[in-house]
Amino acid sequence: MLPSLEKLRKFFRLEHENGYNNTAIIGGLVKILDFWESEARAESVEEAVVQAVTQRLKGYEALTPSGRADSLKGLWKRLGETYPEATQKTQVQPRPQQRPRPSQEPRPQQPPPAPKAEGDEMPKWLEPETKSAPPQASPPVGGTGGGSKPAPRAPAPPQGRSETAPGGKTSATPAALGAQLTVLQGVGPRHAQTLGQLGMSTLGDMLYYFPRRYEDYSQLKPIKNLWVNEIVTVIGAVQSVSTRPIRGGKAQIVEVVITDGTGALRLSWFNQPWIANRMKAGDNVAVSGKLDQYLGRLVMNNPDVEPVEAEHLHTNRIVPIYPLTQRITQKWLRGLMNQVVTYWAPALVDHLPDSIRTSAGLLPLGRAIGQAHFPDSQDELKRARARLAFDEIFFLQMGVLGQKRDWQSATARRFETPDEWLGARVAGLPFTLTGAQTRAIDEIRRDLNAGRPMNRLLQGDVGSGKTVVAALAAAMINQSGAQAAIMAPTSILAEQHYRNFTSLLDGTNVRLLVGDTPESEKAEIREGLANGSIKVIVGTHALIEDPVTFSDLQLAVIDEQHRFGVEQRAALRNKGTTPHLLVMTATPIPRSLALTLYGDLDLSVMDEMPAGRQPIETFVLRPQERERAYSMIRSQIKDGRQAFIIYPLIEESEKMDNLKAATEEHEKLSKEVFPEYKLGLLHGRMKPNEKDQVMADFRDKKYDMLVSTTVVEVGVDVSNATVMLVEGANHFGLAQLHQLRGRVGRGAAQSYCLLVPDHEDAVENERLQAMAETNDGFILADRDLQQRGPGEFLGTRQAGFSTLKMASITDIPLIEKARNQAQALFEKDPNLELPEHKLLAEALGRFWGKSSGDVS
Repeated sequence: MLPSLEKLRKFFRLEHENGYNNTAIIGGLVKILDFWESEARAESVEEAVVQAVTQRLKGYEALTPSGRADSLKGLWKRLGETYPEATQKTQVQPRPQQRPRPSQEPRPQQPPPAPKAEGDEMPKWLEPETKSAPPQASPPVGGTGGGSKPAPRAPAPPQGRSETAPGGKTSATPAALGAQLTVLQGVGPRHAQTLGQLGMSTLGDMLYYFPRRYEDYSQLKPIKNLWVNEIVTVIGAVQSVSTRPIRGGKAQIVEVVITDGTGALRLSWFNQPWIANRMKAGDNVAVSGKLDQYLGRLVMNNPDVEPVEAEHLHTNRIVPIYPLTQRITQKWLRGLMNQVVTYWAPALVDHLPDSIRTSAGLLPLGRAIGQAHFPDSQDELKRARARLAFDEIFFLQMGVLGQKRDWQSATARRFETPDEWLGARVAGLPFTLTGAQTRAIDEIRRDLNAGRPMNRLLQGDVGSGKTVVAALAAAMINQSGAQAAIMAPTSILAEQHYRNFTSLLDGTNVRLLVGDTPESEKAEIREGLANGSIKVIVGTHALIEDPVTFSDLQLAVIDEQHRFGVEQRAALRNKGTTPHLLVMTATPIPRSLALTLYGDLDLSVMDEMPAGRQPIETFVLRPQERERAYSMIRSQIKDGRQAFIIYPLIEESEKMDNLKAATEEHEKLSKEVFPEYKLGLLHGRMKPNEKDQVMADFRDKKYDMLVSTTVVEVGVDVSNATVMLVEGANHFGLAQLHQLRGRVGRGAAQSYCLLVPDHEDAVENERLQAMAETNDGFILADRDLQQRGPGEFLGTRQAGFSTLKMASITDIPLIEKARNQAQALFEKDPNLELPEHKLLAEALGRFWGKSSGDVS
């Protein structure tokens, strides 16, 4: 029998035992519908049956005891016509004296049953065939379904039993929270579609759709102590209600005056005339909102209002504020959330083992989700968010530890690099290596001779010399006859690497493969890669196309790795058999973020600049000082140098506006400011080959200046450019400003970065002042992380990171706590095979979803 029908049978049986006095459930039998309807629809019980139960129970209270008995008997007969198994005797547990109610409240002492009518013995359809021990409770599940969010959790255990004890339940995922939102009362197909736009398709999704902020109305104040601009809750009695037309009768305003004995407060609602019908003099109400001032008196415009005897979901508490979309209101969604969270959150099984939860001092999962939506206090909200944030970082760490283990368990060819050979190659370089470069080369050398595939991140600031390290790594592979592939995100970067590798690997067959390579040359290169005559190939996505095969690919180098998707990186690795992997990024990443983002990679940090590089002098100019910037550009161009002028791309929705600004400013600068010079134009609406051509022309000195949006490629080397002018600089993060500044200073000449905000007040902007204070990308990265969060560093979303809703990458203590717990568990049970870890294994699998297992 379906669980929902079995539950119905149990309640009906209890009602029979109580003499049909409507006490089988608190509030009367009709209260079953609060949870039964959604369960029944989730189990696909026929709608006609659901409607029959609903209608019969809604009229149950008005019947006499004998009429109630007939009503339930007739209803069950109706159910038996559709579900014959429901009318057969089955095994039913004894009356659960200690079983928790669906509302999670203890059952109050029942009144004595009413006298039974003659012949009112237990109906056969309610009789159990045998008495048995109470089965496990089967309350609702929690979690989310689909996408990259956490998936449905399992049901809650009976009270007092540890789910993580040996022999405990290891899997329980009822279908209820996978049900569509239309099972909820008041949610039809149109509302369900609207909620789907917010990422909520199932009941489980709703539990993990967290508020974006909260308003604390929990501190009540008397009216006499109120101040303008406060956000407060006030309780008072309605003194008067009036409605008057405004705007020539096209709209109405409802005005209500309330008093609490200390003073009076005027409330106003614009164009909501129905509110006047809901309030009358003498009503006691709680109102919440922001206080304004009108004609010297305090007023509250469009406040939330509730009767004081009602449960204050919207007032007199810490109120959740959810992200919204069109056609739904905050109050409607909050009420719906309360309905789902109140019932389902307490029923969640906690996937974390007791030992971890106790050691880390964390709330149980169900309580954390409940408090994250409707907190009882600021302290409980903080604890709830800390628990949910811990889960996210913990799952990330477990995932990357597993990936690192999988990678290290593989075998790879050993490449031994003799000291004499390496010393000769380093001595032949036209410059002296920095200490950071030497350390990175030593680490790569050990990796290549370890017998397992290298999986290393080479992280270095702009101009720190990563290319030299990558070239020497390729040379170590080549000396044994194997091949290396270097993949860059754009053609112009690939061409730059090709020139550098050709110079650094003199005598090695290095070739370039990009989209614009002539077809005849592509065929020649493919043949050379297949027969092994080409030892080093530099290219773009063209490297991972199907016709490209390698004779013996043993090293894959990926530059600006965040620009590539997981599948693209995997596709290059799959061109060889467990090749060694070196990924590079020019974005300085704070250690706390690196531990989380790249926990599966070994890390080499390039934190020194080559000798001879002069620090870039950075100045913050007021908007009215722009002419000073133009004068410096003219001076540099007269000395044979070049300059960048960058305009901001503030938001996606403003692309067209900013494109217009760039093109208009290019025209203005060409005609009015720099008519004697040649100015190039670069923006995101141009085709890739057009952008590459403009950058190549600028590099080849065909333009004196390049006017551009932020599409200027990271890593492009124009050594003759010495001035970077950034307009609207206050709209950029530190990481982005630092990358832009890195476009100059590539040669030996002194270079300058000029930052001009778009209004006077932004001159003191913290980010801009930080840029003027230091050239150290790692210091700036730490500041940017504190100010703007991790978005600047993530680039293209990495697998797993779209699930981060509560965790802050700036919370280093949380990261360290989660890492330590994950590492300790991983050492004990890396495959999560112990019985007490089965639920955690399921939750971890849902968190990572169907990702290909490549975070980096």
